[in-house]
Amino acid sequence: MKIIHNARASEIAPIPLPTYSACLALIAAHGMLPNIREHSFRVMQVADRLGRALAAAGFALHLPLISTGALLHDLGKTACLGTTNNHAHLGADILTSLGYVELAQVVREHVRLDDGVDDPRPLREAEVVNYADKRVLHTRVVTLAERFADLKERYGRTPEALVRIAAMAVKTQTLEEKLFAPLGLSPLDLLQVNGEFKVQGSKFKVSTTDPFELWQKP
Repeated sequence: MKIIHNARASEIAPIPLPTYSACLALIAAHGMLPNIREHSFRVMQVADRLGRALAAAGFALHLPLISTGALLHDLGKTACLGTTNNHAHLGADILTSLGYVELAQVVREHVRLDDGVDDPRPLREAEVVNYADKRVLHTRVVTLAERFADLKERYGRTPEALVRIAAMAVKTQTLEEKLFAPLGLSPLDLLQVNGEFKVQGSKFKVSTTDPFELWQKP
């Protein structure tokens, strides 16, 4: 998958995306459980906050793609509960069938990032969404250490599973460093999304800006 972008973030070529109301219809149509829906909204808030900061720093990122991908990243999860099916791939397949190819790629990569993606940019939308998901435990923004401790407790039932989780933790830590290095911010700044932890003098702007405004009107 290749998204065509111009040099500046303000000149990113438009891509097809569902409207906000269409996203809610998809969530309902695929029976997303309330707890998964609430988690998805929180991931969207984190991804939007980080995406805006990166775009302001000059990175060419499609902000509506980030917000939409974060909201729909677990579209296939409810249907996969209790099975061995890959919920990221199912969600991507659903979106591909609807013609949202770029969005499907972001959803497909929200658990594990693909290698060798044909995209020359230093940062991709899928990386922002992947990281944002790793920072949200249920509906609460947490550190990577807390998130992966929970993953080990819930899913580390075998030595092989523990190895996979540990490898993912290392990759996500590397991704965190990549995302934050050009911003000069601490990952702890994202905790303010919870509304319960505010960093004194944080460079993240605390506002009531709604990521939904990024969607085109129906």
